Amino acid sequence: MRPRAAALCVVLVVLAGCSVPFSIGGEGTTGGPNGSGTNGAGDVGATATPDAPAQSLPDPADDVLGWEGGYWYNESIPVTGADGLNASEQSALVNRTMARIERVRELEFDSTVPVEVISREEFQGPPNATGGGARSPAFRTFDNAKFEALFLIGEENNSLAVQQSNSNQNVLGYYSPRNDSIVVVSDSATPKLGRSTLAHELVHALQDQQFNLSQGAPPTRDGYNARNGLVEGEANYVQRRYEQRCGGQWRCLDVGGAGGSGGGGGDLHLGVYALEYFPYADGPAFVDAVYDRRGWQGVNDLYDEIPASSEQIIHPEKYGNDTPTNLTVRDRTASGWERVRPNGRPDYATLGQSGLSAMFGYTIYDDYNRSSVVRPDEFINSEGRSVNRTDPFEYGLAYTDGWDGDRMAVYENDGKTGYVWKLAWDSPEEAREFVRGYRQLLSHWGGERVLGRQDVWEIERSSSFTDAFRISRQGDTVTIVNAPQPSALDAVHARG
Repeated sequence: MRPRAAALCVVLVVLAGCSVPFSIGGEGTTGGPNGSGTNGAGDVGATATPDAPAQSLPDPADDVLGWEGGYWYNESIPVTGADGLNASEQSALVNRTMARIERVRELEFDSTVPVEVISREEFQGPPNATGGGARSPAFRTFDNAKFEALFLIGEENNSLAVQQSNSNQNVLGYYSPRNDSIVVVSDSATPKLGRSTLAHELVHALQDQQFNLSQGAPPTRDGYNARNGLVEGEANYVQRRYEQRCGGQWRCLDVGGAGGSGGGGGDLHLGVYALEYFPYADGPAFVDAVYDRRGWQGVNDLYDEIPASSEQIIHPEKYGNDTPTNLTVRDRTASGWERVRPNGRPDYATLGQSGLSAMFGYTIYDDYNRSSVVRPDEFINSEGRSVNRTDPFEYGLAYTDGWDGDRMAVYENDGKTGYVWKLAWDSPEEAREFVRGYRQLLSHWGGERVLGRQDVWEIERSSSFTDAFRISRQGDTVTIVNAPQPSALDAVHARG
């Protein structure tokens, strides 16, 4: 899925030219995460420069790589886009772009991909709609607790609605595996079909035709980010290789000025943004590492063995070599606390290294206080005085490197929630380092140690994350227990 540009602030950081994933299911997703969009260069709009005069090239006897729907990859088309695209112009543009994607990716489309352009208002739906649709109360409770545990969304807010709000602001387009079609979201009364957006979503269509993206949707946030690290990473990687040929080997439709309304970001939740942006930041480098070793066949083979964790995307050398630890959380509740078990999904969460890094990184952006657990230069990748537009975030933080697995169980009692979060690390040293960082995180959000209880913290009432926390470490495993107040910690999870 493609988003539009968003404003991120340390002072002010603008990201552009990146993408957001389509929805393939997963833990708590509401139609796709959110990210920074194309800066408008290459969109078909009112100031488009026409392509070269159309040339008639002979069609092949059979469908071949680099030819689709009557157009060769290097064939000019009679399209300017100055007044929008009529049906024949859109068909020509889509088919030639498909031929060019084939040429770059060295894979054949099986069929033409329908493309529809809709308004942002139509994409957003009714003005008073909230996120989550018909999600069950158990699902909503579980998702709220998960985002609260990451210190991204306080318990007074609806996590599904926040995610949907981010998506509504930023998505430029998406591919639907269910419908085998692409939808482009336009901010203009004159429909615009951005070449970067179109190329990106056509890669998803090609992936679906060749590798069936509808199979095996990951059930957890970490599994979702790991799979999307491949799917979105490849789409961005191919899109960039396609763009590199524009203006050189190929003449591509060009636009002066930005398409869409730009900017955005006024109500964008930057912590959720960072969490869901992960596949676009680190996925392309993962795909590039595989391509450098084994070419496109190596990338094809990834779909037979999807990355097992976001850690494997962050550190490509761990792919196939470092299977995450399969943890369990045993229920040890009392006093009416019961486990939340949403229908149709696992009764546990796995948030992964990418989730933990977003948790620490968000302390740079939140407006709670002036402190942060990590420095801006640790989490934000820069080029000179600007943010790296293709890889803006660093998810391999010192506090999260060495992750080897995690599992969270959520509990409820009379409208109150708590959770048990167990995390495995590569070594006791890595576990200790995480605990040091986590204690700083609690302090950042107003937490203090409870007098007389070395391992128990409580966050002040003025914070969005007012709660009690018990942190314990045994060797390379850390267990965090959360409850509304210190007296309830043992009822949520008795000491073992």
